Amino acid sequence: MMVSLLTGFFAVISVMENASAQSLSSSLGVSTYPSKGQSAQQHSKDEGECFAWAKQQTGIDPLATANAPAQQSGKEAGKGERVRGAARGAAGGAAVGAIAGDAGKGAAIGAAAGTVAGGHRKRKAKKEEEQQAAQAKAGAHDKFNKSFGACMEGRGYTVK
Repeated sequence: MMVSLLTGFFAVISVMENASAQSLSSSLGVSTYPSKGQSAQQHSKDEGECFAWAKQQTGIDPLATANAPAQQSGKEAGKGERVRGAARGAAGGAAVGAIAGDAGKGAAIGAAAGTVAGGHRKRKAKKEEEQQAAQAKAGAHDKFNKSFGACMEGRGYTVK
């Protein structure tokens, strides 16, 4: 019993050491190689200083934005599209129904169809907004990584 507890304890310690051993550059998706024989301690120090410098230069903190939810634009994409779709559909359906002899039935059918169409527009607008947010986030990370890489190269590292 005691042996299994100790084994479990050491396994947890090992996992924690491996997680903290991941370099800052690898968490950014950048590989750095100490081409001038810098020590691991110097490498870690340089990464920290270059991270701070790139953050100051770009105004971007990729570790903070990596888990941050996408920001909504000033007006929520597609807000009220179903209601507007239903109103448009009802108006169009009433006109068609009046021609056919039953404006009420035409309006009801048009409202239902308009609600579906409005929902489709809302989903499409939301998807487009999410794609734009993802592209903006990727662009910001690229900008940060270029600054980080420039700093590391200036300190004698090969950056890929």
